[in-house]
Amino acid sequence: MTGDQILLFALFGVLFAFLVWGRVRYDLVAFTALLIAVFAGHVEPDAAFAGFGHPAVVIIALVLIVSRGLVNSGAVELIARFVVAPDRPVPVHISVMAVVGAALSAVINNVAALALLMTLDMDVARKAKRAVSMTLMPLSFATILGGMITLIGTPPNIVIAQYRQDALGAPFSMFDFAPVGLVVASVGIVFVALIGWRLIPGREGGPSLEDDAGLYLAEARVRDGSRAIGQMVRDLYPEAADKDVQIIGLVRNHKRLPGFSRTEEIRKGDFLVLEGDPKSIEAFMGAAELDFSGSEKHQGGLRGANLTLIEAIVPDTARIVNRSAMDVRLLYRHGVTLLGVSRGGRRFRDRVRKLAIRPGDVLLLLGPDDRMEQVAQWLGVYPLADRKTAVIQRRKAAAAIAAFGIAIALAVLGVTSLAVALGACVVAYVALGLLGGEEFYATIEWKVIVLLASLIPLSATLEASGGTELIANAIVDGTDGWPAWAILLVLMVVTMTMSDFLNNVATALIAAPIGVSVAQSLGASPDPFLMGVAVAASCAFLTPIGHKNNTIIMGPGGYQFGDYWRMGLALEVIVIAVSVPMILWVWPL
Repeated sequence: MTGDQILLFALFGVLFAFLVWGRVRYDLVAFTALLIAVFAGHVEPDAAFAGFGHPAVVIIALVLIVSRGLVNSGAVELIARFVVAPDRPVPVHISVMAVVGAALSAVINNVAALALLMTLDMDVARKAKRAVSMTLMPLSFATILGGMITLIGTPPNIVIAQYRQDALGAPFSMFDFAPVGLVVASVGIVFVALIGWRLIPGREGGPSLEDDAGLYLAEARVRDGSRAIGQMVRDLYPEAADKDVQIIGLVRNHKRLPGFSRTEEIRKGDFLVLEGDPKSIEAFMGAAELDFSGSEKHQGGLRGANLTLIEAIVPDTARIVNRSAMDVRLLYRHGVTLLGVSRGGRRFRDRVRKLAIRPGDVLLLLGPDDRMEQVAQWLGVYPLADRKTAVIQRRKAAAAIAAFGIAIALAVLGVTSLAVALGACVVAYVALGLLGGEEFYATIEWKVIVLLASLIPLSATLEASGGTELIANAIVDGTDGWPAWAILLVLMVVTMTMSDFLNNVATALIAAPIGVSVAQSLGASPDPFLMGVAVAASCAFLTPIGHKNNTIIMGPGGYQFGDYWRMGLALEVIVIAVSVPMILWVWPL
């Protein structure tokens, strides 16, 4: 072992220790390690930041943006809406949610898929009066499994594909991962749906923001073409109940009709008076094809891109105290509408826009995301932290799906690269108004981008120094006389163990060159070893820190650190048992 190799191994050892420790952000740890390597002379200064332009980094960033655009269009919600039923038995519910979650994770980022379905799963658990912990972890694991099916489903697949291009001259294509990924995901879903969920302690989830949020009174306009037209108000009660919203009145010709107007026939231009939390109100309006109050008078501001609902509390010094939204001309001056007001659970008969606001009221404001902070300051109100609700532009779902499909088709047919195709899709989403300027950048997981861009030069340096070859030789020597499939199994177990404690992108970057070196030492094809690394790096089920999805569900599911291995250990064994023969069948040695 040379002096350079000793220093690099020491640097990687310290890097791993800090990543496992987790007290310092992993992107800062990786970036610091990169700078140390530059100052030590292991990485050339000109190559230090080459990782930021690497295709894998660009593709991961674009996938995150495209995923957000699909969610904003309602394309994902359109699918998810038909899979929820509180009266299903737990195994059936988990099966349906897991299949949908895996399918979504194959075409959008698996974190985005979980974020969408998690809310639905928690709502079903509440309505069915069962512990959310029974179903939330199976859903998380299913979205992780589904990400293995395509190139864009999970970052490790993108990393492995681009590494193959750098090392062997050609990347894995979009669906090269599908034969192995489909089988592994299918077997894994069967396990979590029939057996795995029974191994999880039944705990109630932790407190959520919605649990202590007040109920708002809001108005929704019946737009032209709405399916509500011609129905009685009471005909919408089942849909409202499903979305946890109450319809408590009807406004016609600027006047609130008496009572609840249950038997009143709904007409174009009427306003339904709704009571519920922001997400429930937004979801009901989408399902009933209603518009936000004010949209008929301010088309540009309320139908533009990147609309957001924010909740803000009113102090006694606010400009709007003892005045209404009409008095301060909120809509006309700023393109922001007062959608609802929460006043300690009290109901009122005044129109929302004409209601005199009092100190202590909580306002539900709707407008362009990049304008909301400025408007809140102008009003003198205080936005509540983490109380934003995105407004879904459901009428653009077909266009969003078409743009995404065309982009994937162009990449699969070889017309252009995947990065360029996804970039064109992003441009289309911006043109459609599905993404705004701030959201464009806010959607990107910059910590992951910096981590990946920092580790790419470090990984290349370790490989160039012969360090990965040393590790590969140690694995080969330690398994001397073993068949090639057993060596592949050992590589996958090592990689999977690393992924349970390290970021899966970092694991893939480090394990990929080791896999190629092992293959070269055996005189075998590197493809099965790269596929093995891709599968193993994605499957982190033992801890809440191995995959972001596991971290996301920890609080809402009420899980403890030691709960994950109860189902995760058996699932990792199943993944290894299924994937090794499938890899060797699809990608022979």
